Amino acid sequence: MKRLLLLVIFSLWIAPLQAVIETYQFDSPEMEADYNQLIDELRCLVCQNQNLSGSNADLARDLRRETYQMLQQGKSQQEVVDFMVARYGDFVLYRPQFKTSTYLLWLGPFLLLVLVLYLVVRRLRAADKPVEVDAGAMAEAKQLLEDNESRK
Repeated sequence: MKRLLLLVIFSLWIAPLQAVIETYQFDSPEMEADYNQLIDELRCLVCQNQNLSGSNADLARDLRRETYQMLQQGKSQQEVVDFMVARYGDFVLYRPQFKTSTYLLWLGPFLLLVLVLYLVVRRLRAADKPVEVDAGAMAEAKQLLEDNESRK
């Protein structure tokens, strides 16, 4: 009885450690290289910051299978990418294409850098200007200092 209980506990403990290993047969080394390049460049939509080759999500497995099937059908890398973008949007690409809908994505960091540099330069120039003090306020401050000195 103890052995059966240990076997059940061990099998429950080891079950999550098993991973599905996908093996695909390719017609040529070039096709395999294309497949590997595609799954490295396409983003997992569930994990968001992993490519398809590094993700174990169900959707990533489906997209890897879809990529393999499209390559087996004779589709080019660009056709696979175009299909994925048409179906899932530009987010599926780690390096989105430079087009009107992605201008802000590509140019935003540079625009932000220019804005910050402009503000820093403006602030530094403002700090270099002498501060103009009202003569009345200056006389009042001197009077307060003199009164403070006389009390000591």
